[in-house]
Amino acid sequence: MHDTRDRIVDAAATLLRDEGPAALTTRRVAHDAGVQAPAIYRLFGDKDGLLEAVAEHVMAGYVAAKAAVVEHATSEGVEPLDDLRAGWDAQIAFGLANPTLFRLLSDPDRVRTSAAARSGRAVLEERVRRVAETGRLRVSEERAVAMISAAGVGAITTLLSVDPAARDEGLAGALLDAVLSRILRSEGFESPGEAIATAVALRAMAGRLDGLSAAERDLMGEWLDRAIEHAQA
Repeated sequence: MHDTRDRIVDAAATLLRDEGPAALTTRRVAHDAGVQAPAIYRLFGDKDGLLEAVAEHVMAGYVAAKAAVVEHATSEGVEPLDDLRAGWDAQIAFGLANPTLFRLLSDPDRVRTSAAARSGRAVLEERVRRVAETGRLRVSEERAVAMISAAGVGAITTLLSVDPAARDEGLAGALLDAVLSRILRSEGFESPGEAIATAVALRAMAGRLDGLSAAERDLMGEWLDRAIEHAQA
């Protein structure tokens, strides 16, 4: 039964990628998967159920690839900000290349229950944490992740709303630059934000301060969270 389900999802994902949502008919999917149409209804309920399974399948594969890239960047010493930019570019490209899946996966109700969406956010959180550890982040990691995520969804949504030939190719990059200008401090620039950037960096590394007890690390985290929250209010 699991093999049948996998064949159906793979066939549907291929049709969606190559021919678009109009090609995703029960009859066509069943033919390409080598199964009878009733099997689709039995396993997925209806076409919407199948589409959700496809979205989760494709996103899970994409997220796994992203996580491998972040792990490689960490082990190879890739500059965290460069890694963050590369991740942004890949996310924009994925959304534009997979508009149907993007619309499914950006639905707030689905995001809250999607394992793949949670995994994708965890990859972004790791990228932001690496930036925080350099001492350049001047807002909390949570706010930085939320701002980058919101800007990414907005960029893809806006670009998908216009004809490909009329798209502003520099829009996504400009949005990222605008977000980074708000969440980062300039290297070597003395400002009131420097202290909060140091606090954010220390917060990012607090869990690895082995010289402190677990209770002391928790207390330090609480103090730093309070300071960061006050500074960005």
